[in-house]
Amino acid sequence: MTAGTMRGIAAAAALVLAAAAAAAQDSSNVVATQTDWSVFVEDDPKECWAVSSPKEWSATDRNGRATSVRRGDIRFFVAYRPAGARGEIAYTGGYPFAEGSAVAVEIGEARFELFTEGEWAWPASPEEDGRLMEAMRKGEQAIVTARSGRGNNTRDVFSLLGFTAATTEAERRCPAGT
Repeated sequence: MTAGTMRGIAAAAALVLAAAAAAAQDSSNVVATQTDWSVFVEDDPKECWAVSSPKEWSATDRNGRATSVRRGDIRFFVAYRPAGARGEIAYTGGYPFAEGSAVAVEIGEARFELFTEGEWAWPASPEEDGRLMEAMRKGEQAIVTARSGRGNNTRDVFSLLGFTAATTEAERRCPAGT
């Protein structure tokens, strides 16, 4: 995949995920809660998400010292659309990521790298989405580390309790081809 194609996909995904973030803030769109994950549904266009916020987070400056930073919403998403995404994973750290940086996700012994565009990060391919999804279903927590455009490093810890149930419910509510 070329860099231009990836940027085009990134721009389209950012728009969809911005809608997901807005829906995640509107509690009227919550249709289910599965332990630490919630399921959101939008009807026009039909889109469903399993969404979670971190249980804890921390930040360090360029020198590795703990620092206080202001962040927007921090979310892990899994999107389902009848005519498109089937388990598309994304993460927003609540700040613009450093240019050209990657976001690291650790689940047990498994390690994943998400590419970034602005405030969003996601796997580079549907195959990587699938591998990350499988690890999330088997894991207990996901540790996400990233670097901001200001040079601060963040570490977010997401519980994976309820992940499988929430993604199953989101997929059920947005079946393929409907």
